[in-house]
Amino acid sequence: MKKREKTGPRPQAESSQVENLKLPATTDHDLMTVIGIIGGIGSGKSVVSEYLRKLGATVLDVDRFGHEVLRRPKIREAAVRRWGHHILNQAEEIDRRTLAGIVFNPENPRELEFLENLTFPDITARIQNKLNQCAVAEIRVLILDAAVMMKAGWDDFCDVILYVSAERNLRLKRSRQRGWTETQFSAREAAQLPVEQKRDRANVIIDNNGTIDQTYRQTREFWQSLDKFSPDAS
Repeated sequence: MKKREKTGPRPQAESSQVENLKLPATTDHDLMTVIGIIGGIGSGKSVVSEYLRKLGATVLDVDRFGHEVLRRPKIREAAVRRWGHHILNQAEEIDRRTLAGIVFNPENPRELEFLENLTFPDITARIQNKLNQCAVAEIRVLILDAAVMMKAGWDDFCDVILYVSAERNLRLKRSRQRGWTETQFSAREAAQLPVEQKRDRANVIIDNNGTIDQTYRQTREFWQSLDKFSPDAS
């Protein structure tokens, strides 16, 4: 695991100790540390978030909120007005595969912009509501796992940003295992912020180019250092 300031040069070597970590701006939930997990497509964000869950964190899958929002009648109606009834499946719900084929077409960037403008406000409200629920429940560590974390501005909810790093060829290989083509991978990656920009936003970097045990070890180091990131840390 690499630790870094939000500005300045990146560390050149991985350390077995976690120290001098940058404390980012805190949320209003004084007893809860909110961690945003970011990275490129196929970098292994879900691997890290699931391991953090096993270590004791509560994980909020923001992408699931996106799926739920697509089932709302007002969203479905707006999608049909925009793209026609062929966007619906046999259950009269928005078919996410068909939708992806439309909005991740690099020749029509306005379609993705329309979808984001349509859904992001609803998703943001759900995140805020969940944050409030977790604060009331005295959850100490909450993970936000969202593919478009920074693009949507949801990193503003977070006390610390953790970036999962993996080389493009490895991320492409993992995406192919999901059934994606390289064209689909590239189109979705182009719809997100560049990985360099995500990395520059991070307070902590976990290298997921190696073995799963190496990734777990770095994640445990981060977990053990978490008191340095707590909103009430002095």
